[in-house]
Amino acid sequence: MHRVLTPQPLTAAAFAPFGDLIAAQATPLMINEGTTERHHALASVSVGDGEGIINIFRAQPRTLPMRITMMERHPLGSQAFLPADNTPYLVLVCEGKTEPDPSTLQLFVAQGVGVNYRPNCWHHPLLALDKVCDFWVVDRRGDGNNLEESWFDADTIIELPDPRGERIG
Repeated sequence: MHRVLTPQPLTAAAFAPFGDLIAAQATPLMINEGTTERHHALASVSVGDGEGIINIFRAQPRTLPMRITMMERHPLGSQAFLPADNTPYLVLVCEGKTEPDPSTLQLFVAQGVGVNYRPNCWHHPLLALDKVCDFWVVDRRGDGNNLEESWFDADTIIELPDPRGERIG
C-alpha cells in the first residue's frame, strides 16, 4: 500500500512551520518619489558565516504520478525560490530532526508566490509541472556542507486531481 499526496493550497499559515511565503503585500511602502512599490522584508535570509548569492535554477517538468524517494535540507542557511513567471509548481516539505519523517510529508501547489525554506527544513528539489520553469534562488555559499540528502522507500507518490476530481499524472 502506498500513500498518495495531493497538493493543498499554499498559505502563509500552512507553510509557517517550514519557512516564509514571498509575495507582494497588500500595503507596500511607496518609494522613489511615489513611482515604485516596495514590498519590504518579505523573508529573512540566513547565511550563517557564508555569503548570500543569487542564482537562476531552470527546473525540468516532472512526470506524474511521481514516487517520492528523497528529501534534502540546508543546515547552514535558508534557501528562497522565486518563480520567474506565474506557472504553478509544487512544494513538498516534511518534519524531522536528523532525518526526514515521510509520515509528515505535506504537498502544496504554489502559483505567483515564492517560498523561503528555513535552515534545516526538509524539502524536495524543485517540482515544476507543465513546462521548463526558471526560479530566482537566494542561497548560501561558503565553507561547510550546506546540503544533506536523505533517501527512503518509494511508498509515497504525488498525483494531481483533474478538474473532474479524477487522478491524473
